[in-house]
Amino acid sequence: MSDFKSIALRCLLALSIPLATLIARDVSAAETAAPSLAIHFSFDRPLDASMAPFFLAAKDGSFGAERLNVSFSIATGSPEALARVAKGDSELALVDINELIRFRDKEDAAPVKAVFVLFNRAPYAIVARRSRGIHVLPDLDGKTVGVADGDLSMRLWPALAQQNNIKASRVKFHKIGAAVREPILSAGQVDAVAGFHYLSAVNLRDRGVPGADLVVLRYADYGCEAYGFAVVVNPAFAAAKPDAVKGFVRALIAGIAATVKEPARAADEAASRIDDGERDLELERLRTVLADNILTDEVKRNGLGGIEPPRLERSIDQIAQDFKFRKRPSASDIFDDRFLPPVAGRLIN
Repeated sequence: MSDFKSIALRCLLALSIPLATLIARDVSAAETAAPSLAIHFSFDRPLDASMAPFFLAAKDGSFGAERLNVSFSIATGSPEALARVAKGDSELALVDINELIRFRDKEDAAPVKAVFVLFNRAPYAIVARRSRGIHVLPDLDGKTVGVADGDLSMRLWPALAQQNNIKASRVKFHKIGAAVREPILSAGQVDAVAGFHYLSAVNLRDRGVPGADLVVLRYADYGCEAYGFAVVVNPAFAAAKPDAVKGFVRALIAGIAATVKEPARAADEAASRIDDGERDLELERLRTVLADNILTDEVKRNGLGGIEPPRLERSIDQIAQDFKFRKRPSASDIFDDRFLPPVAGRLIN
């Protein structure tokens, strides 16, 4: 009888092993088949190569690995992108963090916060012609600078001028359309133009202006503390789906790492999404952004995506020199670090 029990027990054990394997496979298959979460993401401006990390995160399956189905659209500026996020029309968006700071000062503004800083340094710059006698920022004294309507860099010009002992009244600003910013400089109608360095400077060289005749006066090189473009999230979505926000950030970090490793492939992917996109032009733009705005010393030290609160506080003070806050926001009102991976997961060579 005991032999029969032993045989029966061995049979049951033998059957239980493949049964457990089948159950495990079924659970794994169920997890794999779990539906992806749809996320609508807004860019605040026309596409360019600086957005390549998002495109590679999508192409390489990094978003998919986080069970996120991310779709992209374009807003007409940071205010519109922020409005979309505040209303929940977009779960996340890429905006100028300095515009977020101003947005949060509005009465009854939704408590939208940034969760990842892509541009550790703002791209604001004055791009000038050396042949007009401009070599450093103080040389703008008595010169004419073309400024497009809504140019965000002008919001921090008063602080920059004061910090560098420049009489703001001595610099003439000429309003222009964004579409003619580079043409009028190349034609010599103004001495310089304001804008983003990786757009205007690269575009001007592409128009045939000799690189030796261009000087890029980056705000960051003259004491501007501002951070640049950052990912913001709808507060209700962040509260309901915190793991999705964390997954999005992880996927974006993977996209940045892929972009740094293979900038040519990243530029190809960006150019393929841009109407009449030119691969070589976008590659030059991307390399400029990586060197000047994304892979800064602060990022190499602290990792991608985060901020140094004292620096953000100082940048808010600089904004206040040209913007009267009803109630000045603090760094914690603007940036939420709860969705960032540990520093070890954000360090990049």
